[in-house]
Amino acid sequence: MVVQRKGVTTAKAGTAVRGPEDTQAPRPLVPPVGTSRNVPLPGAVPRIEMNQGEPEHRHFPRAQLATHFDLWMEDDAGGRRFSAGLTSVNVSVSGAFLASTFFLPMGSVVRARFALEEGAAPVEARAEIVREERGPEEEGRSGFALRFLDFSGQTEVALARLFLGMRLRAFTEDYLKSQRARSLPNELERVIDVMAAWELLKATTPGDPWRGE
Repeated sequence: MVVQRKGVTTAKAGTAVRGPEDTQAPRPLVPPVGTSRNVPLPGAVPRIEMNQGEPEHRHFPRAQLATHFDLWMEDDAGGRRFSAGLTSVNVSVSGAFLASTFFLPMGSVVRARFALEEGAAPVEARAEIVREERGPEEEGRSGFALRFLDFSGQTEVALARLFLGMRLRAFTEDYLKSQRARSLPNELERVIDVMAAWELLKATTPGDPWRGE
């Protein structure tokens, strides 16, 4: 279903889309995203996985996370000429894969807004479509991948916390109990010291903190 309102084409997740003019029709349509066996349930604790070679994730791990994405394209006047609401299959600091039964041309640049948990401030980014999957009906996977190009208002920090938050919290809480941290004169000095200690740990310990090693 496509709704035309004041020049804006709005797509519902799991439906075919005709706008904008260069939007490709699906070939063929697969079942609605709600029937896919591969999309995690919303609200579930995300499972962190190694990158399996997908270009949108580059060197970062991915989180199996179902969260709502608002996508749109802007016209020359700054208005929206296309918009859609989709659900993610996985997300990383550098990209995401969205379940969809409609497709946009490869290389299309879109605006994206999504939250990693209910009530959280949204992450806002500009992204490029870099890959698509038109899976057969029995596999229940269809959609396209986004590579984040840049973020607004340092909202990418929320993505980093998805992967590093628990480890950083444990490290910081432990370090702030140390005699050195307690001897520092103010909060700023303690923050700087914790950051220096974390960087030293990364430089002297084998493994990848993004993967919890």
